[in-house]
Amino acid sequence: MKTKPLTFLLALTFLFLFSGSSVVFGDDYQDGFDAYDRKDYKTAHKLFLPLAEQGNVKAQFNLGTMYETGRGVPQDDKKALKWYRLAAKQRHAKSQSNLGLMYYNGQGVPQDYKEAVKWYRFSAEQEFGIAQSNLGLMYYNGQGVPQDYKEAVRWFRLSAEQGNAGAQVNLGVMYDKGQGVPQDYQEAVRWFRLSAEQGNTEAQFNLGAMYDTGRAVPQDYKEAVKWYRLSAEQGYVRAQYNLGVMYDTGQGVPQDYKEAVRLYRLSAEQGHAGAQYNLALKYKKGQGVPQDYVSTHMWFNLAGTNGDKSAVKNRNIIEKRMTKQQIEKAQELARNWKPTKK
Repeated sequence: MKTKPLTFLLALTFLFLFSGSSVVFGDDYQDGFDAYDRKDYKTAHKLFLPLAEQGNVKAQFNLGTMYETGRGVPQDDKKALKWYRLAAKQRHAKSQSNLGLMYYNGQGVPQDYKEAVKWYRFSAEQEFGIAQSNLGLMYYNGQGVPQDYKEAVRWFRLSAEQGNAGAQVNLGVMYDKGQGVPQDYQEAVRWFRLSAEQGNTEAQFNLGAMYDTGRAVPQDYKEAVKWYRLSAEQGYVRAQYNLGVMYDTGQGVPQDYKEAVRLYRLSAEQGHAGAQYNLALKYKKGQGVPQDYVSTHMWFNLAGTNGDKSAVKNRNIIEKRMTKQQIEKAQELARNWKPTKK
């Protein structure tokens, strides 16, 4: 089981920050914040707009988040970009970070990794943790800057030491792979644990995998199950699959084919090829579900489409036990299948 690839983070936290504005100005902002807090977004927008037009950086940032998320206003990336940019030019770190992400994703503006790096760096140099982590990812992937694992580690560490769970799991991955730092599984476990205890799904999965394989920790299937479960309950597809395997094989939990099927299905419905393959096997053997060759064929077919060559071979074998009508039904089900949102 491999560790999770690195992922980007988005700063959309709506925070109340005190300023040195006049009392009336501050009261107007507080009223807007209170309206937003009680989810009266239209009133919040009405109150923030004149403040933002007068140059209030917090109001500009808040309008940016409202347009980006479509709260109280029609979702509009270009307007979000406008307000983030105005706040970013006043050195507002969160706005700089969000502006960088919009350039990275090409939201409301042509995709531009160099411009993304520019704004991430402005924010990161103000010690904003999410921007530091995202700048690290740019160096990791070589997007907008030459690939540089050591520089990636530097920015991940600055963010991780502030308690950023995403940066902590990313730093753990660097230690696990030995990229930019000497390979050190114990350091990987330490950072995975710090992140996992904050509820990060990737870290929970990775920590479970460390216990599952006995890497840098004593092999402990029960502990692996614990962390897989925490991740799986948040919908993390790879954890759902691994937890399904634990129930299927009876490692760390009593063997339970029905629970294995339930977890395989959650993962398979999101497009995980391994889960699709294992779910097909359960239908073939009638373990945890009634034996059903139509469903077997369908799931082998989907796993094969995802690149599993053994699934294609098994699909062809099961066809020899099926009628023409059953094969046609299975093919129709596979054609009409759509993955659930992750």
